[in-house]
Amino acid sequence: MQGLRVLLGSNSPRRRELLAAAGVDFEVRVVPDVDESYPEWMPVREVAEYLACKKAEAYMQDLGDDELLITADTVVLLDGKVLGKPEGYEEAVQMLKELSGKTHEVLTGVCMTMKEKRMSFTEVSSVRFSQLSDREIEFYVERYRPYDKAGAYGIQEWIGYIGAECVSGSFYNIMGLPTQRVYQELKRFGCFRV
Repeated sequence: MQGLRVLLGSNSPRRRELLAAAGVDFEVRVVPDVDESYPEWMPVREVAEYLACKKAEAYMQDLGDDELLITADTVVLLDGKVLGKPEGYEEAVQMLKELSGKTHEVLTGVCMTMKEKRMSFTEVSSVRFSQLSDREIEFYVERYRPYDKAGAYGIQEWIGYIGAECVSGSFYNIMGLPTQRVYQELKRFGCFRV
């Protein structure tokens, strides 16, 4: 890493783990209570990137000239419908019942921001779940409490091990951060000499 201080604007332990595993030196900076709403008319495939950029706006006034901020948002799309984070147990169970036996898309929007420069992108992966029993779904939600996860699941958790039949695209995107693409973009910003 050279010249720039990389900041991760996220509370997500998965994003922190993924960015660190990709060899990026960074510090976490979190602005509380960023509004994650989006216009109802917005095309669903644009939501994740829109929210990632909206999160970046909350940091702009405190961003230093030598800092590069990474913000991200992940959504699950099923039959043209956005599945965000569930409000609680019942909604998590319902989401997983909807995903059971079907293929869905996971979209992660990433925004990389400096004082005078910004770029953003959306990475898309797809996941096919096998048919999950009600008991499997209930066990997972009771044990793992996936209320902070889009679509009410973490692919790296038990439900992914027993339910994900097929994955297409970046696995790490499904976890919440497309590390390969982020690394390539950081090189374009001049963060690496490699």
